[in-house]
Amino acid sequence: MTLFKRITTAFALPLALLAPIPASAGVGDLLVAPTRIVLNGSRGTEVILSNIGDEVATYRISVELRRMKEDGSLEDVPVANDKEKTAQNMILYAPHRVTIAPNEPQTIRIAARAPQGLPDGEYRAHLLFRAVPPPRPVTAPREVKGIAFELIPIYGVTIPVVIRLGNLQAKVGIANVQLTNQAGKPAVALDLVRAGDRSVFGDVRVFKAGIKDPIAIQRGVAVYTEVGQRHVVIPVQEAFAAAAAGPVTVDFVETSDSGPVSLAETKTVLR
Repeated sequence: MTLFKRITTAFALPLALLAPIPASAGVGDLLVAPTRIVLNGSRGTEVILSNIGDEVATYRISVELRRMKEDGSLEDVPVANDKEKTAQNMILYAPHRVTIAPNEPQTIRIAARAPQGLPDGEYRAHLLFRAVPPPRPVTAPREVKGIAFELIPIYGVTIPVVIRLGNLQAKVGIANVQLTNQAGKPAVALDLVRAGDRSVFGDVRVFKAGIKDPIAIQRGVAVYTEVGQRHVVIPVQEAFAAAAAGPVTVDFVETSDSGPVSLAETKTVLR
């Protein structure tokens, strides 16, 4: 018996959580900017999609739900709770599908509409920008012995959309700082402990006395409201690897509209 199957596989990359955050980020031939949206009222914003490939590309936009784990990774939500359902339903965006010529941008308008009587708090969902494969010409079936599979990857980018209602506060602590190694190179491991009714997002920096620049830095670290603690491992910059041990100052600086705001700082000794 001859059987040929074509399987379409989707790869959605949870940007802004697993790696340092650039001003724009993407996968395949798609760039998305910004990589994180915070809506504090009825006023909306825009996301710019850019096709950096050589061919016309089509993308479908949808609202998805993700939950953070303590290692910072995101997982799909099998069964949404009431707060997650509310966040998903609040997000309005247009268009829902775009076709972009090479080296051309496309604007996606985004807003949030809170239902009347909704309690103050932070609500979050994720926008998924997923490539739509171009139609393929019909060809005669290939003769194969047994079972054959053809994998067609579909690339996607996800960005968080955070909706904040009311005067929300958050506090952050830094705990369990220690010197470790990552892929055979020195790294600083620590836990960010969050309390309050909103998430935090910023940079973790490790300083040594007498050295102006951080010996280790991780940008764009988020701790969402579903976790009270997130474990972070930051590689020590190669130029400072030999000087990693000893007294250090570790801080967490949040990104805000008015500039960087220090939310936590601790001094310790790396051994």
